[in-house]
Amino acid sequence: MENLPDTPTLEPVLVPGQNCWRIERCARATVIVDAADYYHFIGQAMAAAQQRILIIGWDFDTRVQLEPTERHGETLGQFFLSLAKNNPRRRIDILKWSFGAKKQFLHPRAAWMLWRWARTKAIEFYFDSAHPPGCSHHQKIVVLDDHLAVCGGIDIATGRWDTPDHADDAPCRRLPDGKPYPPWHDATMMLTGPVASVLGELGSDRWFHATHRKLDPIHGAENDVWPQDLAIQFQNVSIGVARTRACYEDLPEIREIEALYLDMIAAARRFVYIENQYFTSAKIAAAIARRLEEANPPEFVLVMPRTADGWLEQMAMDAARVQLVRQIAESDSKKRFRIYVPVTRNGADIYVHAKVSIVDDRLLRIGSSNLNNRSLGLDSECDVIIDSALQPNRETPKAITHLRTRLLAEHLGVDADTFAAGFERSGSLIHTIESLRGSGKTLELLDLVEPGPLDEYIAQNELLDPESADGFLEPMSQRGLKKRWAQGLARLRRRRKT
Repeated sequence: MENLPDTPTLEPVLVPGQNCWRIERCARATVIVDAADYYHFIGQAMAAAQQRILIIGWDFDTRVQLEPTERHGETLGQFFLSLAKNNPRRRIDILKWSFGAKKQFLHPRAAWMLWRWARTKAIEFYFDSAHPPGCSHHQKIVVLDDHLAVCGGIDIATGRWDTPDHADDAPCRRLPDGKPYPPWHDATMMLTGPVASVLGELGSDRWFHATHRKLDPIHGAENDVWPQDLAIQFQNVSIGVARTRACYEDLPEIREIEALYLDMIAAARRFVYIENQYFTSAKIAAAIARRLEEANPPEFVLVMPRTADGWLEQMAMDAARVQLVRQIAESDSKKRFRIYVPVTRNGADIYVHAKVSIVDDRLLRIGSSNLNNRSLGLDSECDVIIDSALQPNRETPKAITHLRTRLLAEHLGVDADTFAAGFERSGSLIHTIESLRGSGKTLELLDLVEPGPLDEYIAQNELLDPESADGFLEPMSQRGLKKRWAQGLARLRRRRKT
């Protein structure tokens, strides 16, 4: 593998107005892995907020425990009632995607808590339906006093809590009805400083378009809400914010996230490490395939779930992934492309919900977007990015390396030093992973199961995963994986000319 040049010789990938919305200063930032830690730290931070707790999410459940115990502990609903009682002037504003909203009222405990919230002046809870038919609001953002923000893949919802150990028998990994759910891997980023205000602006705009009401401005919040026991990974850096949004009423379409994925793939020199829930974008697949055709291509390592969560998602996503990966394999003569599935000590699948991308340890991306058409042009998404080629970020590669090492060591069931030593010797992610894979908690190669006729038809024609709001209405002759693949290659050619 070729050596990566010193970071100062590299040009920034982030370009506002092209592949990101804004680049803003960040005082402190840390990537939090898995929801057990995230729920712990966000609970501390919310309790310290003085003026507003703003939550913008795909899902949300009042029955969740931030600090779960084997017995019934304090639920999120009770926690917010306590916060409202302790500081009635602190606003608690919650916006949840409207799909499935009625199911909240089918659970007596949830319905009772929503009624109590409705009678609490400090709490506002709304369902978000401000998007075209077939779209979803998929961002997972929390903003406290416009001073601290969280952006990533973790919703405060049922079935998300887990620890990095992903134990086979975790007593606290249970739904509100007491039923256990499978191990769940996720990630998010906590940030402070001006970038938190930028995410607050994004959240406030979403609130206005969903509710037709403006949030009250924050006035001079100076209190430090950063959790005292949360280690700081990045200080005084610049953070990019990238979005996806479908065209709706007077809101124009935004495709910054798609552009950034393509630019990150094009910028890779040694490797691209990705954790993601889905892989169905033919444009992204075409970009990877084109890089693999080079004389000395970068490695592409994807960590994903074995199957999508839910029958509908499996029909739409799994078959498309099979077809795209087989197409990529035709370009992968040097065997630089792998998809792995993490498993527990007893061999049970760990569901990967994280949306993490790391390129050459110089680009770090955490957010809500998946590698599917919906996240690139249909659903509302938000990612945050550290580009080490930006002047304030020159010292970030070491911390990015540490994060990548920590993630892969977690999946392989080895300590971080063992993985780091293996990578130091080989310079290859794939070689290091293959040398450390074994029994117990490890990474398994994805076995591409042949899709059935119905699955293949749905995937090939993008019936459930269009790339724009108009895609549901497109004739069959104008949609499909092959057409998107060709569009991806054409876009790459245009990018190389400019």
